[in-house]
Amino acid sequence: MSSEVQVLGDPVERGDEILTPEALAFLAGLHDAFAGRRDELLQARSKRREEARATGKLDFLPETKEIRDGDWQVAGAPEALRDRRVEITGPTDRKMTINALNSGAKVWLADLEDANTPHWHNVVSGQVNLHDAIRETITLESGGKSYALKDDVEHATIVVRPRGWHLPESHLKFGDREGVGALVDFGLHFFHNAAELLKRGKGPYYYLPKMESHLEARLWNDVFTHAEKTLGIEHGTVRATVLIETIPAAFEMEEILYELREHASGLNAGRWDYLFSVIKYFRDAGEKFVLPDRNSVTMTAPFMRAYTELLVRTCHKRGAFAIGGMAAFIPSKDPETNKGAFEKVHADKSREAGDGFDGSWVAHPGMVELCKEEFDKVLGEQPNQLGRTRDEVSVTADQLLDVASTPGGATAAGLRAAVDVGVRYIASWLGGNGAAAIHNLMEDAATAEISRSQIWQWVKNGTTLDSGDVVTSELVRGVLADVRGELAGELKPELLEPAVELFEQVALAEEFPDFLTLPAYEKIK
Repeated sequence: MSSEVQVLGDPVERGDEILTPEALAFLAGLHDAFAGRRDELLQARSKRREEARATGKLDFLPETKEIRDGDWQVAGAPEALRDRRVEITGPTDRKMTINALNSGAKVWLADLEDANTPHWHNVVSGQVNLHDAIRETITLESGGKSYALKDDVEHATIVVRPRGWHLPESHLKFGDREGVGALVDFGLHFFHNAAELLKRGKGPYYYLPKMESHLEARLWNDVFTHAEKTLGIEHGTVRATVLIETIPAAFEMEEILYELREHASGLNAGRWDYLFSVIKYFRDAGEKFVLPDRNSVTMTAPFMRAYTELLVRTCHKRGAFAIGGMAAFIPSKDPETNKGAFEKVHADKSREAGDGFDGSWVAHPGMVELCKEEFDKVLGEQPNQLGRTRDEVSVTADQLLDVASTPGGATAAGLRAAVDVGVRYIASWLGGNGAAAIHNLMEDAATAEISRSQIWQWVKNGTTLDSGDVVTSELVRGVLADVRGELAGELKPELLEPAVELFEQVALAEEFPDFLTLPAYEKIK
């Protein structure tokens, strides 16, 4: 018997087309079957983190060695996902949806997670926009301009990223419990669109964020199987790409693919969230895990290099796609700014293509051709690099944890930048925009997470800056006050004040909040 469903959010335009009795009953079935297991797995995260804090170590799991040594492959890719050389990311607002589909990218990551503030309006209207996009009826009149899908370009394949397991959806209640954001986002999209996508030669494809273990992947696999069976969709129709964006997941890449093998498509190197996870996981494990300024931690740092090499090796060994990280740069009106940034993006995408990645991410339509150019040089007419199995790669646990070899240091400018970007992003998020253009970069929630977690770690370890100042709570509050004053004429007070308050809370709290989006959600729900 499914739980009684209550819709607590305000009405949203065309929301009745999404929140139908049948769709809500489907969501209730998902919650009845899986919400309890999700709760248990979140509790298991804390226990494992405490073990890592105490030992300063993580390692590959001895109990799953047979999986790593076994001879198995993930399911073959459907035609719509065989070529993923350029993927564009962004939230599911109507303008972004149309621009992403018209961008020339092979894939659009339709983001219901880090690039989306989960205001109830955004949650529901995002589903409306996906519904229309899939049926190719989506249009928009805004600011005197008309937006529609172009006839002369191949529209990007849609891959939806639901929220991570940790995020709630308080506007829906199932019995006596609030909704699970991941089940709501996945469930509504799958219920309304799976059959329609199949009619159109595509399928229900997903990006799965923030997982920390293969048991969480097993839960997703069971959710997919349940959903397919309930709606009479052939088993294995769902395809999922997992973001390896937490440090414990890096030690379970093969096991994650194995659990999802009938539904798996690949793994993605979610670099910014991965960096946040490294800081968070070992935030109080000693100075050897203290990182320098965010901008000095490049993908060539030894521990980041080990992570991406292992990801490509793991994916191609198992017949799965390896997708590279985000190029967050937004083209500027300043040619000199563009020149330097384009050179860095070219080098980044060239490295990824040369390492064997099958594609990579950009955040702006203006960067699609640049990324495509670098992957075309390596791929040519081939759709991917699955044949490059990278047998020569061997990565150890120590290499994945070799944070201490990262060049650079903590600087006064880096501290100020972390506060500035963190406050700007949180203000944007609270205002409903989870994909914020800040200093010519498209930033999502990982930006603020890195900023505040790094400051927490610096305070915890008494890190000394290049200025000679020791990072203390008092020093951070002084910088925060300065930044607040600088932004007073730029940001609305109703956004700036709670952003400053929240940043201070999550950066300087005695007990580290696991995700800043959890207390932030309390301010908007």
